[in-house]
Amino acid sequence: MNSSSTVEPMVKQNVPILFLTLFILIEATVLFVFTVDFQWSLLGLAVGMYFLRMFGITAGYHRYFSHNAFKTSRVFQFILGWIGAMSMQKGPLWWAAHHRNHHRYSDTELDIHSPKQKGFWYSHMLWFLRDDYNDYDSRLIKDYYKYPEMVWLDRFHWLPPLSYSIALYLIGGWAWLVYGYAVSTFFLGHGTWTINSLAHVIGSRRYETKDDSRNNFFLAIITMGEGWHNNHHHYAHSANQGFFWYEVDFSYYILKLLSLFGIVWDLKMPPVKVIEEGKANDRLKKEAKLNKSKNTDAKTKENWIPQGMKPDMVNASIAEG
Repeated sequence: MNSSSTVEPMVKQNVPILFLTLFILIEATVLFVFTVDFQWSLLGLAVGMYFLRMFGITAGYHRYFSHNAFKTSRVFQFILGWIGAMSMQKGPLWWAAHHRNHHRYSDTELDIHSPKQKGFWYSHMLWFLRDDYNDYDSRLIKDYYKYPEMVWLDRFHWLPPLSYSIALYLIGGWAWLVYGYAVSTFFLGHGTWTINSLAHVIGSRRYETKDDSRNNFFLAIITMGEGWHNNHHHYAHSANQGFFWYEVDFSYYILKLLSLFGIVWDLKMPPVKVIEEGKANDRLKKEAKLNKSKNTDAKTKENWIPQGMKPDMVNASIAEG
């Protein structure tokens, strides 16, 4: 890692074959599931570790390190970083630095993972296989680069997943390793990456932003709240990405619970004007949809009028009948 280097977020099309091959081999470990007899307890382990590590990404890497959406102690800061690193998505400083660039250049040619610019697969996972994205400009993340333990964790980001996999094997043997690591990590990775590849393509837009970010209920469920992506791109520094009560955001619910015990604090919320703007936009879209429906009904009714007969003649005929 070179703290003095400046990395321009310019996406290039080619992906090194060596890194792609290694990545495919790691992803293929999910096939070991066929070597283990199915048990509901193993499925529960996979799901539990999926959501634990997803929280490390959503609350830790994303809302905390990337956007400073809340405050916490130096100890819990490290814990969040460790849990996030267990997901095998590199280090917290690397992740946050590139993500800050993503917001700066979102859906432009300089965006490192825009589906609009480079297509689904590149934005989904191929972009981070590039060797020239292993480095980053530490000035982008200087608020956390000042902590030696975070720099250490970022440099040795392979230690958390390695120690996690060893612990699984020591506790539950091969079956725990397969379900708790291989199966869980496979779905965790693809679940996380859908925000890059799908949350800028599929869903609704409440706010007019400079990019194509969208809100998607399904993605919000599998990513613990990250699917409210249009909300997030409109106001990125909020601890809650579901701005309204009906927008499910499990990461925020957990953060709120932790705040009751003083583990995290100063959870940032969207300003009143952002909420009111959202309500107004929802109301306008609802009215536009209703008017469109009425116009469609009226047009359909007109199409039923026999050729050469005026609407008042039809009404008179109906009255006589």
